[in-house]
Amino acid sequence: MMTPRLTHIALHVENLSRCVDFYQKYCRLQVVHQREKHNKQVVWMAEPGRSHEFVMVFLEGGPLHEPAANDFGHLGFAVASKSEVDAIVVKAKLEGVLVWPAIQEHYPVGYYCGLVDPNGNYVEFSYGQPLGPGSEHMSFG
Repeated sequence: MMTPRLTHIALHVENLSRCVDFYQKYCRLQVVHQREKHNKQVVWMAEPGRSHEFVMVFLEGGPLHEPAANDFGHLGFAVASKSEVDAIVVKAKLEGVLVWPAIQEHYPVGYYCGLVDPNGNYVEFSYGQPLGPGSEHMSFG
């Protein structure tokens, strides 16, 4: 029997095109599938070369997400260096989407920042966690 594997996350979004643009720009996701269902657009996005492993599905016509002040729920993306986190911070500040400035935490949290997507979802960019590309030599120890 196969162990269940996480393959996708589906989010209802108010403005589909703005969300697609955000995830292309900041997360470098690519549109791998698009269709209409019940007069609404559905877009699947994935990291280059990973469309058979994990996708984010965006469903047009949802409500804005309004997180509470103490809500730290987020989507997490690993990047290759602290300087990539810092570059995201600079761009996000200019565009008014930075919610958590870059901070260094003790292992396994690492160095991270947080942005808000056009639908109100938080998105974290981190370096130094034992997750994602380059973490094969790390453990949660």
